[in-house]
Amino acid sequence: MPELNRRTVLQGIGLGGAASLAGCSTSSTPEATQTQTQTETTMNEQKMASRVAADPADIPSPISRTEPKEVDVTLRPEEVTAEIEDGVRFKYMTYNGQVPGPLIRVRKGDTVNLTFDNPAENDLPHNVDFHAAAGPGGGAEATMTAPGETARLKFKATYPGAYIYHCAVPNLDMHISAGMFGLILVEPEDGLPEVDHEFYFGQHEIYTNERASKKGKHEFDMGAMRREEPTYVVINGEKYACTPDKYGPAKVETGDTARVYFVTGGPNLTSSFHPIGNVWKKLWPEGSLTTRPQTHIQTKQVAPGSTTVATMDFPVPGDFKLVDHSLTRVARKGCMAIVQADGPENSEVFDPNPGK
Repeated sequence: MPELNRRTVLQGIGLGGAASLAGCSTSSTPEATQTQTQTETTMNEQKMASRVAADPADIPSPISRTEPKEVDVTLRPEEVTAEIEDGVRFKYMTYNGQVPGPLIRVRKGDTVNLTFDNPAENDLPHNVDFHAAAGPGGGAEATMTAPGETARLKFKATYPGAYIYHCAVPNLDMHISAGMFGLILVEPEDGLPEVDHEFYFGQHEIYTNERASKKGKHEFDMGAMRREEPTYVVINGEKYACTPDKYGPAKVETGDTARVYFVTGGPNLTSSFHPIGNVWKKLWPEGSLTTRPQTHIQTKQVAPGSTTVATMDFPVPGDFKLVDHSLTRVARKGCMAIVQADGPENSEVFDPNPGK
């Protein structure tokens, strides 16, 4: 494997290459791109993780303060091997070891002090582009690091909303597909309406060189990605990760309200985000929290590189499945999460056995 450091990486992608990649340019030399692609598709299994799926309930609490402050954030691009499903291993690229990366929560007017720490045990350079950052490349050039390097970025959250962040190296589509995306929430100055629960989900597709469910190590397949033919389409990094058969569903009680933060990493497929047996009671399209919410929405398209924020309520008990309504992705490729509501039946709203 060729030695990678910041100098050789930046030389390989050309002078100014780090700046152009932040704008999704492919102006790097073919030789450099081929070398990096070969390196990325033959990475060593340095670290085995038992799980990369983000816990949908593990997110920061709503912000109650009324004044802006400086918020310290650390992101570590971690390359780990984990199972997409039982017996199927894959080399993920993650932020802080999870997919999607951690939900970062700030308030409009806050200053984000980011430490971007690329561990020495990684094989590859990484960076991060924040759609919430008003600056060139969203910080991608400033955070471009080789393994063993640390970069720092400071930006002010000047506009509210829910925004994606993602890796933006020359092979950014591969890095995002392998898990390098997340959501940064910039709360409006007046905060958000109170709810009983908040959950965080992210959808992306994974392209491998083997058929789904074939046991063993799956390598990343660049050709399948070019054809946009994914092996898996998943929510929170693994096949059916947030369901009773894997790590368990998100849980609520009947009568509760929940707000869902949803990000589509892609890199290619638009999600038709739908709650089976429910609707989005209020929905802020594209994560725009300064617009009037839409109401009682059955299915919302969320394009790669975008988000949505939506609320649900639970008048009856049961499993409410969150899916991409391109349903082959649910039935064949693993794209489903569940919110489980516990509590008494309410036959006036829903009676599965009328007359009995």
